[in-house]
Parts: sequence; structure tokens; C-alpha cells
Amino acid sequence: MKKATRQIQIGNVKIGGGAPCSVQSMCSTDTRDVSATLAQIGRLAEAGCELVRCAVLDMDAAEALGKIKAQSPMPVIADIHFDYKLALKVLSGGIDGLRLNPGNIGERWKVAEVVQAAAERRVPIRIGVNAGSLEKELLQKYGHPTAEAMVESALGHVRILEELGYDQIKISLKASDVMKTVSAYRLLSDAVDYPLHIGITEAGTIFSGTIKSSVGLGILLADGIGDTMRVSLTGDPVDEVRVGFEILKALGIRQRGINFVSCPTCGRCQINLIHVAEEVEKRLRGIDKPLTVAVMGCVVNGPGEAREADVGIAGGKGEGLLFRHGEIVRKVPENELADALVAEVLEAVKGE
Repeated sequence: MKKATRQIQIGNVKIGGGAPCSVQSMCSTDTRDVSATLAQIGRLAEAGCELVRCAVLDMDAAEALGKIKAQSPMPVIADIHFDYKLALKVLSGGIDGLRLNPGNIGERWKVAEVVQAAAERRVPIRIGVNAGSLEKELLQKYGHPTAEAMVESALGHVRILEELGYDQIKISLKASDVMKTVSAYRLLSDAVDYPLHIGITEAGTIFSGTIKSSVGLGILLADGIGDTMRVSLTGDPVDEVRVGFEILKALGIRQRGINFVSCPTCGRCQINLIHVAEEVEKRLRGIDKPLTVAVMGCVVNGPGEAREADVGIAGGKGEGLLFRHGEIVRKVPENELADALVAEVLEAVKGE
């Protein structure tokens, strides 16, 4: 069961308080390049991304972010470190959310200025703790970045905001170590009811990063922990969004796009199923309707899986049966299977 958390709102996206776990990403462009950043945000939006974060390295980037926010199809979050003036600038530019740690902004009065400006605009602040950048005193206390050290760091930052009367907060605790991250979030979830942003940081490339993120985020989401999420991958941020939705889909938490079922193939398979499956998945990637599509290779499990899917094929010898909603549509030659299945899916989408 999903753990109860407070609800905040970033732009038009509700987070926590029973809202569905949202999927977000971070631009890899130079924020100062407005056109390139907006182009990437557009691609992210097409993939279903609901929130986007941009790094704010200097005042030029802060200035540009106001222009980006004005044209973005989704809420924009500013990633700020060290310089409170950058936070004030993006807040005046209409930003939807801030990611900053009050403890690294400097003197208390600087934090107070940022909090006052955020409060006036009802802009939530994410406290983002990373294992790789913990405070020196916590590293001395714990010896290395433990889950307990990460939680203590987060609670310290939370305390600063609470003392300033601010409660529009969400929190993240990220490490590249999967089980350390899971332990940290479990501890924090028991200690606070603020909404939690979950992720495995520096997870790796699309292959290794997807595996690490799926394991770590899957455990947390199955525990009922996680109000918004980012899959951190070394590569195109669009892939982060796709993987994020696939994780939620696999757990039955959210259904967006094609639920793709395909068999691993074996010696019974008498069609080039791998080619068909890859072709079909690629061509159906842009569909956001929650349909189940099955690409099966032989008569053992094929007909059963294909019948249970909205649309599917079950392979035979050099051909396959095309199914829709459990009924056989027709027999299709192997070289036409991908085209026939895609066409049938597109027809099903029209009929929805």
C-alpha cells in the first residue's frame, strides 16, 4: 500500500497525498542555450515526461531559465547550489520548483531570503541529498556515506526550512549503491511524511543504469515509497522517461503506452521473432494508450498469450496467427507479421 504523504504542487503536477507517482528527467543541455534546451524539453514531453529539471550554474543560466519556463510544455525545476542569488533570480522568473540544500547556501539570512521568495510564490523546494556530497562532519561521524548519514543530512536541511516556517518540501536521498539508497529511503519514510523523490543516482549507462534503477526503484515502489521519480542514466534523457514508465507499468502502478509481451524464443520458434519483436516495439514507441501487445513465437504459450493481449501474434512455421481481443483475425506470412501487427494496433488505438 502506498505510504501516506503530504501533497505539494509543482506547476500543475500534484505530488504526494495520493497523487500518482510522477516521472521526471533533467536536461543535459547547457541551460544558457534556450533553443537547445527547449528542443530537448519538447522531446521529453513527447515521451511523457511530467517535470523537468535544469542546472543553473550562473546568472546567465538563471536568466535563460525564465525564458525556458515561459515556453516549456511542462513544469520546470531549477537545480541550484551554493549561490542564493541564483535561487532568487529563477524565482522572480517564474520557476515552478527549486532543488537546493539549505545547508550549502551559506548564512542563515540568505536561506531566509530564498524561503520568503519561494513562500510568496508557493514554489516547493526539494532537499536533495547525494551520498557523494555529504557534509564533512557527517563523514567524520559515520566514517563513510551510510544510509543513516544520508538521513541525518536530509533531516538537518529539513529542520532549517521548518524553523523558517516553510513546509512545501519534498526530499530525495540518492546513492549509486542500490541497497544503501533503499535503506536510506526506508529510514526517512518512517521519520517524515513529506513527499519523496526517488532515484538511484549515477546509475550508469542505459543497460546497467536501467537494471540498477529497476531493482532499487522497484523495491521502494513495492514498499509504497515514492511520490515522484527520476531514472538517472548516462545518455539521452528521453530514455530516462521511457524506463521510468516501464518500471511503474511493471508494478501495475501506472499504465502509459504499450505493455509489450514477447517470448524469449527457443528451438521451437520457426520465425525470426527477435526481428519482429524489435521492429514492432520500435514502431509502437510513440503510442501512449495503455494496450497490451504480444509477440509470441510458437504454439506452446503463443496462442494463450496472444489471446489475452489486446493485439498479438502467435508464430507458426514461416507464418503467424494475428489476434485481436482474443479472436483470430487472420493468418499472416512471416515477412508481413510486423506490418500486420502494427496496423492492427493502430486500428485498436483508433477504436479506443
